[in-house]
Amino acid sequence: MENQDCLDDSSTLLVLDGENAKILAVSTDGFLIGTVLEKCGGTPDGIALDKTNRHIYWTNMGEFYHENDGWIERIDFDGNNRTIIVPKGKTFTPKQIKLDLENGHLYWCDREGMRVMRSNLDGNFITTLVEAGITEDDREDEQNHCVGIAIDIEKRHLYWTQKGPSKGGKGRIFRAGLDLPKNMTAQTRTDIELLWKNLPEPIDLDFDASTGFLYWSDRGAAPKGNTINRADVNALPLMDPEILSGALDEAIGIALDLKNERIFFGDLGGHLYCRRLSSTSSCLLFRDEGRFTGIAFLDEKLQFQ
Repeated sequence: MENQDCLDDSSTLLVLDGENAKILAVSTDGFLIGTVLEKCGGTPDGIALDKTNRHIYWTNMGEFYHENDGWIERIDFDGNNRTIIVPKGKTFTPKQIKLDLENGHLYWCDREGMRVMRSNLDGNFITTLVEAGITEDDREDEQNHCVGIAIDIEKRHLYWTQKGPSKGGKGRIFRAGLDLPKNMTAQTRTDIELLWKNLPEPIDLDFDASTGFLYWSDRGAAPKGNTINRADVNALPLMDPEILSGALDEAIGIALDLKNERIFFGDLGGHLYCRRLSSTSSCLLFRDEGRFTGIAFLDEKLQFQ
């Protein structure tokens, strides 16, 4: 990991430090700009940005993963106006989060809730779109745990990961419509497609609608685990994933900068990386003592007072 031609000082990564419960702002040339928020909640995991309204959304997994005590919050880019969007009791352990600003929707995966969920941006009208299990026995089976999420607004598709047990080689990636089919429920819908199975442990997702490539971080065991991957969702038959980068320390957060053809990714070891999509190598962007979970890309340089 040595190629640094993807670095510049024009943009910002918003990074969740899950160990220290902080939201960090890191310049895309590898320097810490500052801390947006201290004490951002119980095990923060997923983050998404609304540039127009200058909002940061993030998920908190809660204190006890088998209890319905996770929640989702929002704060302004300058660290003000902290607001609870989805309160405790509405989602077990919310993980990766995505925004559909065009239609005013918030999407997230709920790991121990075994669900893919949606609400309005203000947290109203919470809807369960997919439900992989409902019983306590279902909850014990990590193959039912929904973690990463991506959306294709143009084609009205929803993608998500069900990671499976740690280093178990039973991870899967699914696709379904963004909306529930008529007269169907989250449990009975018949439009769910299994795209890839027997993956090491797929975690977070991002999607490039212009190419049809789905990108994801995969934890699990080497050589296919702890990697960054991509695959074309439109290719028939579906091809095996292409590994873009490996040897990560518990891979998780991922974010695309399509304008500059870059991908950013991080791991629980406190590393942030950058890679040109056309390149054959990645570079270490930033290193800290925390455990990085979700990351989000902002195409401007944040400034703090």
